[in-house]
Amino acid sequence: MLLEAAKQVLLEHGFAGLSTRAVAAQAETQMSQIRYHFGSKEGLVLALFDFMDAALIDRQKKTFGRSDLSIAEKWALSCDFLEDDLASGYVRVLQELIAVGWSNPAVGDAVRAAISKWNALIKTLVEEVEERAGTLGPFTSEEIASLVGAAFIGAESLILLGFDDAKHPARAALRRFGDIIAQAENSRRK
Repeated sequence: MLLEAAKQVLLEHGFAGLSTRAVAAQAETQMSQIRYHFGSKEGLVLALFDFMDAALIDRQKKTFGRSDLSIAEKWALSCDFLEDDLASGYVRVLQELIAVGWSNPAVGDAVRAAISKWNALIKTLVEEVEERAGTLGPFTSEEIASLVGAAFIGAESLILLGFDDAKHPARAALRRFGDIIAQAENSRRK
């Protein structure tokens, strides 16, 4: 209940407008409950982020672990999940905390840890591509994972800023990368 209230306040007012008083009002509880369970605004936000991120990491691990899907299909699902993550508020929470993390070491540590988990997952997919299709040129799997992760974070920023796909076709570009994966898979099968 408190985490959901914190998410709602964060989504409506951003991190700058998030206060324990506003969260308590949204949750219809006492501020002391927030202090008791989370210690502070920072503790509350970190718990919210950890809760949201853990669910998405689990979802992505399950997707990438599916042997019944081609790599291109796994990629397409990841692009579909972007829409889910925008709708759930996760992307906004992540982007808010990225900015906060520039000046708040504890938040920065949490964001870096989350991004590292995502990059590790992407790296496993890249390694699967290399196994099935061969080398991906001069790039290491870590470099490709870093570029792909940055592409998603950048696309999320553009989408949240209100850029449409006509001016900045971020969604289409991410999906088009799946076409490259499919071509590599198909050429390997021949």
